Amino acid sequence: MKARDVMITQVYKVKESDTVRRVIEKFIDHGISGVPVVNEANAIVGYVSDGDIMRFIGRPEHGMFDSISYAFLVRLDENREPFEERTKRLLDLNVMGIARKKVITVDWEEEIEDVAAILGKKRIKKLPVERNGVLAGIISRGNVVRHAFKNLL
Repeated sequence: MKARDVMITQVYKVKESDTVRRVIEKFIDHGISGVPVVNEANAIVGYVSDGDIMRFIGRPEHGMFDSISYAFLVRLDENREPFEERTKRLLDLNVMGIARKKVITVDWEEEIEDVAAILGKKRIKKLPVERNGVLAGIISRGNVVRHAFKNLL
């Protein structure tokens, strides 16, 4: 079985010129948690997940200064942007400002057991599938599990 046999061809995606607002609208409208970012030729140039959103809106970590034998905690609370302002600011950012640019993809001819290994080892939920350098589909852990076991149960 190949990736093309398991992948979903109706892929929700955003363009590299879109804002994060468009990403979040896709998440809400379609009940999804990640989207590939494509250029005008439909080539994958990034990927945005709900985890990328969480990292942006989550509480900023306190700064740390490490010395040879000392560690000092620097409190940044008084200069921290409030949560509501951070979330509003995020909406107007260009998607490429938070997208991961090194995207793990698979070719649509990839064997399904290799796809399963990538999803498991890399601890990722979904893999964009490419054919001739452009987005052809997406394959999730759930897709692999359902197809692998549907005839066994």
